[in-house]
Amino acid sequence: MTEQMPWPEFVGYVASGLVFLTFCMKTMIPLRLIAIGSNVAFIVYGFAAGLMPILVLHGVLLPLNAMRLAQIYRMTRAVKRAATEEISFEWLLPFAKEERRAAGEVLMRKGEIADRMYFILDGEAEVVEVGQTVGPGTLIGEVSLFAQDRRRTATIRCRTNVRLAYVTEAQVQALYYQNPKFAYYLIRLVTQRLVEQVRHLENGAARAETAPVRLEEAAD
Repeated sequence: MTEQMPWPEFVGYVASGLVFLTFCMKTMIPLRLIAIGSNVAFIVYGFAAGLMPILVLHGVLLPLNAMRLAQIYRMTRAVKRAATEEISFEWLLPFAKEERRAAGEVLMRKGEIADRMYFILDGEAEVVEVGQTVGPGTLIGEVSLFAQDRRRTATIRCRTNVRLAYVTEAQVQALYYQNPKFAYYLIRLVTQRLVEQVRHLENGAARAETAPVRLEEAAD
């Protein structure tokens, strides 16, 4: 008659198998869930077998893994909200430095190397190439930070005295990797700007095509 495996030993093998599975996971949520399962199994095993070091270790790891899992779920919900709510970067201000520019001063020139992006707090600025005025709450200079050559795509001049907040390229990169909500906002904004540029070019091409027809009609 074969001797049956003691149940604490069986639980220990299950716990060890769960630890092995954590190394096979490619995403964080399944990894944390399996890690929590292994913590529970090791706590049962440590208690049943009287192995205090294992019991203490996984008693500490269990709430830590649970906390990390809760953080991941919070970040996931934040990204989902960012996909539908209005884009706002006011929460970025604690990371930014303030700067003031006088009316008529050029804030950035087309072709310059970009090293920061700006958030307008007060005043107005003009995108010279298209004659567009931007005011408080507008983020500017973000597209060129992600361009391959990092060169400014437009010249922006202050129409009035302007108070700005800015974050450097290094800060943007750090926030992009650390804050999923910021990253999603930024992707949405850059995409929105690119779509606006394409539409502006399409409208310009359409006006150019209809101009000769109007001239011919006027001549007739």
